[in-house]
Amino acid sequence: MPIIQALDRALRMLDLFDEQTPELKLTDISARMNLHKSTVHALLKTLQLHGYIEQDDQSGKYRLGLRFLEKGQLLLQNLDIRDVARPHLQALSDETGQTAHLIILDGREGVYIDKVEGAQAAIRYSRIGRRVPLHSSAGGKVLAAFQQPEALERILRHYSYARHTPNTIGSEEAFRRELERVRREGCAFDREENEPGVCCVSAPVFGHDGQLAAALSLSFMTARVDGEEARRLADRVKQTARELSSRLGHR
Repeated sequence: MPIIQALDRALRMLDLFDEQTPELKLTDISARMNLHKSTVHALLKTLQLHGYIEQDDQSGKYRLGLRFLEKGQLLLQNLDIRDVARPHLQALSDETGQTAHLIILDGREGVYIDKVEGAQAAIRYSRIGRRVPLHSSAGGKVLAAFQQPEALERILRHYSYARHTPNTIGSEEAFRRELERVRREGCAFDREENEPGVCCVSAPVFGHDGQLAAALSLSFMTARVDGEEARRLADRVKQTARELSSRLGHR
C-alpha cells in the first residue's frame, strides 16, 4: 500500500509531543523533522483547523488540541478490558498449556472476569464470576498490593484471614510482608494457599491512567511444574501483563 506523505508527516509531528515535551516552537518541529518551516507551518495549520493542534497566543508555541481528549474519551467508553485482554490470555494459555485468568477487584475479593482453559490444565476451581480471596490467591495479592495506600488500608481494616490450606497466610502482619514482596518483584504467587496441589502466578495490569486495572494470572498443578519452570512462567506472565497494559494505554 502506498504511503500518503502528508499524512505520514502529520502523524510523526504529533508524536513529537509527549509528557517531556508538551509544547514546541515551529523552528523546533522543523529541525526535529528535517522539514522546511513552510511545510511544517502548513501541516500545523491544517491540524489546528481540525482541533488536533493549538497555538499559545503569548509564546507562539504549539501543543496538542482538545480534540484528542474528546476522541480519547470516546475510545475509553467503548473499551472493554475483556475484549482487549482475550488475545493475550489465549496466547499465554496456548504457549504454556496452563489456564490463564483475568481478575478484577470487587470490594475485598477478586472476581474472575475471563478465563482460557489450558491444554494441560486439570484445574476446575476457577470459573468466570467466581470470587477469590485476596490473601490466599496470586491474583488477589496483586489486586491488593498495587492499590493506592488509602484504598489498601480500607481493604485491610477488619479483613478476615480464613485458612484454606496449611499454607494460607493467617495474619495481617504476614500479609503486609507478602504485599511488599509482590510490589518489589512485580508478581505474586499462590503456593497451594487456596487449594491443595494448585499453584498460581499473577502480575498487575495497568490502565492508561496508571492505575491498576486488573490482575492476570496463570494456574498450574504443583506436581507438574518444578521451581525453575514456575519462575519461567512468572516471567512470561509479567511480560504478558506488560503487553496488555501497553494495549490499554499505559506508559
